[in-house]
Amino acid sequence: MKKAVVLLSGGLDSTTCLSVAIKDGYEAYPLSFDYSQRHKKELDCARKISEYYNIKNHKVIKIDNVGGSALTDMAIDVPEYKGTSDIPVTYVPARNIMFLSYAAGYAEVVGAEAIYIGVNAIDYSGYPDCRPEFISAFQEMIRVGTKSGVEGNPLKIITPLLKLSKAEIIKLANDSKAPLELTTSCYKGGDKACGICDSCILRLKGFAEAGLKDPIEYQNR
Repeated sequence: MKKAVVLLSGGLDSTTCLSVAIKDGYEAYPLSFDYSQRHKKELDCARKISEYYNIKNHKVIKIDNVGGSALTDMAIDVPEYKGTSDIPVTYVPARNIMFLSYAAGYAEVVGAEAIYIGVNAIDYSGYPDCRPEFISAFQEMIRVGTKSGVEGNPLKIITPLLKLSKAEIIKLANDSKAPLELTTSCYKGGDKACGICDSCILRLKGFAEAGLKDPIEYQNR
């Protein structure tokens, strides 16, 4: 059976991505990261999601806190949603560069032919490492910088959500029966989602536009 490493944060997008990989016929190898994020609740969600799919090979990698972000530095407040085009303080420096680098190495170890990542360039928070040009550049790096790449069988980075709106992602998740009730999207990491940070607002907006009810609990909806 063909194999794929799936970056699984425990959030809505990555869980949808996992459901797509499984539907595409891959044996999934979920990969999550503990990078001292304040919303560490997502790691518990990732474990529950892996259990839901009866996946035995879920791997969690610890990365030292890189700082410089409201998600990794408790001295920086998570802002309420403002809808600006500026790169927000929730940007984690080089996060997807690190994640994809680990994923590429892990994929070579387990013999995977693909990496699934739930980046999105439409309804997102303005992160530079979620754009098509970043994925294209990293794909080329894998081609020239890995054994599989120089031997003519480069790992393929698959981004099924890249050009979808949040509503379209939620509809895709619903169609593929992804367990969205087990996910979290809130940057603040409380028992209930805050409902006012960028990630919560984009999620709630997506569910409203999809005409579906969000199954998780919020402090403010």
